[in-house]
Amino acid sequence: MASIRNLLIERKYPFLTALAFLLLSFALLLALNRSSNASFSLDLSRSLPASPPPPSIPISSPSHPIQPINGDFKRFDHRWGVCVGGKGFQAVDYIPCLDNVKAIKELKSRKRMEHRLRYCPKPAPRCLVPLPVGYKTPVPWPRSRDMIWYNNVPHPKLIEYKKDQNWVRKSDDYLVFPGGGTQFKEGVTSYIQFIEKILPSIEWGKHTRVVLDVGCGVASFGGYLLDKSVLTMSFAPKDEHEAQIQFALERGIPAFLAVIGTQKLTFPNNAFDMIHCARCRVHWDADGGMPLLELNRILRPGGFFIWSATPVYRSDSRDQNVWNAMVALTEAFCWKVVAKETDAAGIGVVVYQKPVSNSCYEGRKADNPPLCIQNRSREISWYSPLDYCLPRIPVPQSGQESSWPISWPERLANRPPSPQDGSISISAKNFLNDTTQWDMLVSKIYLHHLGIDWLKVRNVMDMNAGFGGFAAALINQPLWVMNVVPIHGPDTLPIIFDRGLIGVYHDWCEAFNTYPRTYDLLHSSFLFGGLTQRCDLVEVAMEMDRILRPGGWVLVQDTIEMIQKMQPILISLHWETTLHNQKFLVCKKGLWRPAK
Repeated sequence: MASIRNLLIERKYPFLTALAFLLLSFALLLALNRSSNASFSLDLSRSLPASPPPPSIPISSPSHPIQPINGDFKRFDHRWGVCVGGKGFQAVDYIPCLDNVKAIKELKSRKRMEHRLRYCPKPAPRCLVPLPVGYKTPVPWPRSRDMIWYNNVPHPKLIEYKKDQNWVRKSDDYLVFPGGGTQFKEGVTSYIQFIEKILPSIEWGKHTRVVLDVGCGVASFGGYLLDKSVLTMSFAPKDEHEAQIQFALERGIPAFLAVIGTQKLTFPNNAFDMIHCARCRVHWDADGGMPLLELNRILRPGGFFIWSATPVYRSDSRDQNVWNAMVALTEAFCWKVVAKETDAAGIGVVVYQKPVSNSCYEGRKADNPPLCIQNRSREISWYSPLDYCLPRIPVPQSGQESSWPISWPERLANRPPSPQDGSISISAKNFLNDTTQWDMLVSKIYLHHLGIDWLKVRNVMDMNAGFGGFAAALINQPLWVMNVVPIHGPDTLPIIFDRGLIGVYHDWCEAFNTYPRTYDLLHSSFLFGGLTQRCDLVEVAMEMDRILRPGGWVLVQDTIEMIQKMQPILISLHWETTLHNQKFLVCKKGLWRPAK
């Protein structure tokens, strides 16, 4: 240091003097930069293992464009290609696990809808789904319930196939949904009112909050129930009713691709307050009633099954044979008929109710179907075969008259009772902490400081939902959330349904059962670290790109190490990326697609 000081004083060797000055300046700037980065670090050690809640975060939330962190930045070099269509599917609608043509061809039987199940290709194809020609920013909610851009879902088959039933029609550049349906002769609004008339105890939006619509068509039933604070999960297979689920999601209505075939639906036991089937084309009496047993599994004790189909109100021999089979099955299941009426248009509806105790099961003359083995009923339903058995009704806790949740909306903030079947529960203290922290994070940071235009967000997915705190914190926003519970983590999905929210099980090492371009925002809270040991994050990012709409957002809350791994991959997709507080990565997808 003395020699350097002498050089400066005597002004000898001006080149060395200037070099020394530059080195000192660089060292000073580097020290200041490290100090600044450290001031934004957050402590996440308090996160609950089942539902990683947000950390305590300062309300002032400075953001900086993402850049190399501590010099540890690796460029991700990958040459993306465009997915190519094949026989039976178009590239713009590619769903990897449902469009595996090779696996479907090798099936020995299709009798039980085996060809509509999941067959994920290994390895997963690393390609990006192209956009339809003329794709536009989706029509915003609530207008989208009634009309969408034709070019975004250019499928005309249903227009012609269902033209007499008022499902959908084309008007200039739009597809218009008048609210009709096979069983909705006087419109879906009239149909919903008819159900309420014959069954006042249904109490839409209070007693009945979470509904499953089987074989939903274009999901108008679920779409109109939103007006009554009822959240409906509409589902149907990817079949000859071309793109019906894609229509539903483009409209902004919760929907999901699934089929009742040989495997359980990806929902927990006792999840739905009501299940609805209007000419849903499911043979409930097949295989000794296995499809109806699956509905019994996921229907909440005391919940309703509403069935509107020709066997309910027609007297020809074929329909009467089906009706007689249903009578025998429902009596064996201890379901009771609580309403059976015909509306002004001549459409009949029957309403069954599931029992609230095991007394009827134990008093049956024949143990057919038998009661399920208790430990089998706790398994997560993921690629699980259908069971020919009746799960026992959970016994209410002492002091409770029934296991039915309290009325909506109080149900959302009420801690679900501890289950009697040994599945996961949450203490009152942890539930309150989880709810409070998510409320604070969403209201103070997510909604106002991350640059997300929430007015353009309708379809949201929480990729690692925990107890549903993120969705609960957004409940007053004009959007809905698909809560995804990863199958290798704690089984919190029953709690999500008890709160009056919806969700599914999934493994993020595989593609999700939805069409491309169906979600406006994907939220991930500490998800990716648990995936790195089982699958490549490149494939996870590729799937996120597939299901996210152009102009949509990805919001990642994770450790800086995981953000460093994900960020270069997402930049390779030509997404805009911004880092906030060293913990929140916000990305926006554009219209870019690789050259063919």
